[in-house]
Amino acid sequence: MGTRCDTRVAKRYTVFGRVQGVGFRYFADRAARQLGLCGYVRNCQGGSVEAYAIGEPAVLERFKRLLAEGPRSAQVTTVEESEESVSARYTDFVIEGGW
Repeated sequence: MGTRCDTRVAKRYTVFGRVQGVGFRYFADRAARQLGLCGYVRNCQGGSVEAYAIGEPAVLERFKRLLAEGPRSAQVTTVEESEESVSARYTDFVIEGGW
């Protein structure tokens, strides 16, 4: 018997705009956990935020909509989405990186 994320699909989202220093990673983490997703969220060097999520397609679409809204203090301009392979490494959702 595997984890709850064994039969789902994965997507990577790159979120652009004013998304660092505004609690975006914590917002994404809370949203992903409430939706039952596995994966991670982290800040990127260029000022964007990257989220990798594993879940059912309809739930991932809902997560993308939440990322596009962001927390109140964020200003999201674009969310890029790409199909990814499912990684067995993620059995929960985590915030990666410390900066």
